Amino acid sequence: MCGITGIISKSLDQGSREVIVKGMNKCLAHRGPDNEGLWSKDNVTLGHRRLSIIDISSEGNQPFFSGDKRYVIVYNGELYNYRDLKLQLQQAPHGTAQKPYFFKTNSDTEVILAAYIRWGNGCLQMFSGMYAFTIYDTVNKTIFIARDRIGVKPLYYYYDENVFTFSSEIRPIIHSGIKQFKLNTTVLGEYFMFQTVFAPNTIIRGIKMLMPGHFIELKEGQAQITKYYSINNISNITEGLSYAQICAKIKELLAHSVQQRLVADVPFGAFLSGGIDSSAIVGLMSKVSSEKIQTFNISFDESEFSESQYARLIAKEYNTTHHEIKLSPGDFLKQLPEALSAIDHPSGDGPNTFIVSKATRQAGVTMALSGIGGDELFAGYDVFKRMAELQKKAWLNAVPQLLRKAGAEIIRRRKKSVSGNKISELLGQPSINFNSAYPLNRSVFTQKELSALLKNPSSFIQMNQILSAVPQVKDHLLSAVSICEISTYLQNTLLRDTDQMSMAVALEVREPFLDYKLIEFVLSVNDEHKFPHTPKKLLVDSLGDLLPSEIVNRPKMGFTLPWKDWMKNELKSFCEQNINELSERDFCYGTEIKKLWNKFLINDPTVTWSRIWHLVVFNNWLSENKIQS
Repeated sequence: MCGITGIISKSLDQGSREVIVKGMNKCLAHRGPDNEGLWSKDNVTLGHRRLSIIDISSEGNQPFFSGDKRYVIVYNGELYNYRDLKLQLQQAPHGTAQKPYFFKTNSDTEVILAAYIRWGNGCLQMFSGMYAFTIYDTVNKTIFIARDRIGVKPLYYYYDENVFTFSSEIRPIIHSGIKQFKLNTTVLGEYFMFQTVFAPNTIIRGIKMLMPGHFIELKEGQAQITKYYSINNISNITEGLSYAQICAKIKELLAHSVQQRLVADVPFGAFLSGGIDSSAIVGLMSKVSSEKIQTFNISFDESEFSESQYARLIAKEYNTTHHEIKLSPGDFLKQLPEALSAIDHPSGDGPNTFIVSKATRQAGVTMALSGIGGDELFAGYDVFKRMAELQKKAWLNAVPQLLRKAGAEIIRRRKKSVSGNKISELLGQPSINFNSAYPLNRSVFTQKELSALLKNPSSFIQMNQILSAVPQVKDHLLSAVSICEISTYLQNTLLRDTDQMSMAVALEVREPFLDYKLIEFVLSVNDEHKFPHTPKKLLVDSLGDLLPSEIVNRPKMGFTLPWKDWMKNELKSFCEQNINELSERDFCYGTEIKKLWNKFLINDPTVTWSRIWHLVVFNNWLSENKIQS
């Protein structure tokens, strides 16, 4: 796991390019404390910061070169099937003039480079892993940049007629000095509404994020972007299989995914909350690993609903070396400024991940497995239930829209709450269907509320593009919801936050639920086998006796940090300062922003803390990074 940077420009000399890339590398020092590399040739300069995980010797340092020095690569990520591919590449393909590749290291970096040399961009179809990498061909003068199928590892880039630059994080580009970057006001509605910005857009005008499953080929100043993979496909691979066979295959795929992700030459562990997903990962780790597993749980004594007892139960069941890190809300609060400073791209979430990552890294672990993705795949969120219930209410479309609007207004007045406002807006839609209901389920504000806060309130442009690509297959409503969850919340909030917060403390996080073969298989399972009437029934049944009944049948719990109280007490001045600054920015209706804050302070049920916090974080990030609109 590392950080990569680079710049390609004919208008900048080598010295200027190297100064820029050295500065970008410095911005990424937290991602790679083990080594720094820089290389220049032609009009290309590549940079790298290394966090050593596989082949920790100096031979794995980057930029890394092919034996003949024709190709050079900078790479961030892990290739989980690199050993199998290495064996294949060491052999000459039958009936061809190609020669076997002779490896000089044990690193997966060299496997990626060798695979590209043999198969070109077709190598991506061979890879199983999380990655973002750049390869330069010094003979053909071409740049090849790729990102993994699911979008676990980030890749940001900026491109104009004079320069192409890229980085693992957005801030190195912002502060590179190549131009004065400004706020992307066209996506503000999206950020306000969904607490993030959906790729390929970012919060900064001109800076893009390479989409998952895409690659860029750059030659003679021209960039071509190509899609090589998409999850927007519900296959029939489970057709004809019994429920028992489906469950057996899911367990097989998940166990294989866990086993692949245990390859490391450094100490590793797992985040263990005590929930179904993390408990499943720890159980499978213990089954497939010969080493004793280290598990990490953050507990809050002051919390009314602590999951720590369940984490201890799993730790005892699988004889892990368990680290229970006790924090008071005050301890968490003390670390909050550091967590906010670690935010690379603004988001409404993230501090929790920073705290647990920091504690894990301080315990001497460099890599940890996480249960991220279990809820998205196995219908673990309430949005799955709500969308299933909506499907049963298609009759509402037979009611004239005027009558529905009248009913909506009654609901809005009587049910003064966030959910009441959303129900009201949904009833007033021209058509009540999947595409109109899903964004509302995932939004922080209604469109009406957003229009009162922003002068340019457009918010559903990218969401609508995502929805238009989701297949609507009979008996696969929940798979459609899964695709939406993966394409929006998972990729643009959870994964981005996990990367930026864990790498802020040089910790690599791997997510077994996000193996693309597992995702494809689970998406092909129809609704009758995974309807969410009990928590993640399909996953639980697939695991068999792996999980104790106390975990499966436990009451729904989870620690809740006192954000509402903090924002009215310890964090009040910080929040108020940022709200006031935000209200002065030219893209907002300042009076309405302040009104929202005041409603929160007097406990108005329509303004929860989560509707305020991401606005505070946003303004704080703009101020810290000196971004103007």
